[in-house]
Amino acid sequence: MSSFEQFTGNTVFFAAASGWLVAQILKTILHMAFSKKFVAERLIGSGGMPSSHAATVCALATAANICYGPGSFEFAISLILALIVMYDAMGVRRETGIQAKLLNEMVEIFAEMGKAEISGEQKLKEFVGHTPFQVLMGAILGIGIGIFVCSLH
Repeated sequence: MSSFEQFTGNTVFFAAASGWLVAQILKTILHMAFSKKFVAERLIGSGGMPSSHAATVCALATAANICYGPGSFEFAISLILALIVMYDAMGVRRETGIQAKLLNEMVEIFAEMGKAEISGEQKLKEFVGHTPFQVLMGAILGIGIGIFVCSLH
């Protein structure tokens, strides 16, 4: 079996990639439902509901658990990675988004006062992190996808 065949048949990788893809599509659909407009950036962007980071790492950890068992080093590594990624999404990255929003508002105030010039392209990205609920929904989605993908193989 070639390396390419091994890679394309890798259930754990396929579960993680599927977790990301499904979460990004759902995120785009939910954003479109609430904002009434299609934003292509949501298909690949971070932040929003559900967390694609959580979906990806939870699908990865779930598939590693099913394929290799809870005592395996593969599951241990993927579980630790999942916990770090989800903690970071709710912590540092979420705070970064909150700060970006505040800074963008401050720059708008300065621009209105004639003290600063800024265009829409210069604004800081506000969709960076996740709320705990967004991470929880991403985690549940990822676990479900991991179980589903493994049931196919």
